[in-house]
Amino acid sequence: MRPTKALHDLGQSLWLDNITRDLLNNGTLQRYLDEFSVTGLTSNPTIFDHAIKNSATYDADISRKASPTKSAEDRFFDLALGDLTRAAELFQPVFARTNGVDGWVSLEVSPLLAHDTNSTLEAARDLHRRGGKPNLFIKIPGNAEGLPAIEAAIFAGVPINITLLFSQEQYVATAEAYLRGVERRIEAGLNPAVPSVASLFVSRWDVAVGGKVPAELTNRLGIAVAQRTYKAYREFLASSRFLRAANAGALPQRLLWASTGTKDPRASDILYIKALAAPFTINTIPDATLKAFDDHGEVEATLAPDGGDCERVLADFVKAGIDIGALAAKLQDDGATNFVKSWKDLMSRIESKGIAIRKAS
Repeated sequence: MRPTKALHDLGQSLWLDNITRDLLNNGTLQRYLDEFSVTGLTSNPTIFDHAIKNSATYDADISRKASPTKSAEDRFFDLALGDLTRAAELFQPVFARTNGVDGWVSLEVSPLLAHDTNSTLEAARDLHRRGGKPNLFIKIPGNAEGLPAIEAAIFAGVPINITLLFSQEQYVATAEAYLRGVERRIEAGLNPAVPSVASLFVSRWDVAVGGKVPAELTNRLGIAVAQRTYKAYREFLASSRFLRAANAGALPQRLLWASTGTKDPRASDILYIKALAAPFTINTIPDATLKAFDDHGEVEATLAPDGGDCERVLADFVKAGIDIGALAAKLQDDGATNFVKSWKDLMSRIESKGIAIRKAS
């Protein structure tokens, strides 16, 4: 059995951390579904910036949609939704077979709205309507300003992928925002079955402390944080509050591992895939890591529901001078800042490509 199939059969969904038009056009994404047990995908501004930068496949659409009266942002969402609706159709059989548990694609709201609750909610509702696919998640960052928008979007019936989470505390805050939205639907007599996932970023922890901790702690912080968060996830799903909502028809919000490509060239290229195997979770995997796991991966053990040795490991990081709470806040802020930079680069690229194409025509 292929390692990716073994991981899928264990109960973990494998989603591709990428989307490009070339992947769709040349059949690669379909091959990932057929051969690697991929059952969904995610996108973000950085992914689309690289896709448009590195391919001429988008040029015709950019030219066609170029208009002095249409913003670069509107043109981008036209391009992105074109790709993601095609991907959503590829995953539709998975979505149907799993009764909506799996088979999702994700599109992020503009990161410029990260600190604007009302505009984030409005954008989420508009993008979901424009996408027109039941298996399209809208991504909203799980920062303090995003929490009210998450609750309101769930109450409005919009499926949400909560992104940029870096700690157990950030996860719990967003899980509670999700549940508040569900509880409001129950109180209002609405169907509470609004899907959601919560995305915890892993490898960036280890990048942040690289060279700052003893050698025996190298590349262990991200996994320890994930273990602690997994324990909180299992406890949340078993809580009386969630079970009451589930009894009224609510869906469990699934935990998703993000940023799982290995950044340290000295470490295993499948470090975070092996370490984060766990049922009823999702791992979003870059192309290279997916191929590496299919080539030489193996499923040895699953995450312990009680967090395993995470508290001991995290205590060692504290002794080494790492303020985990402060670093979690910084990573979330830095993540939002980096997405804004990618977004601005992306808008500039679309604008300049449009101008260049018009001049050449």
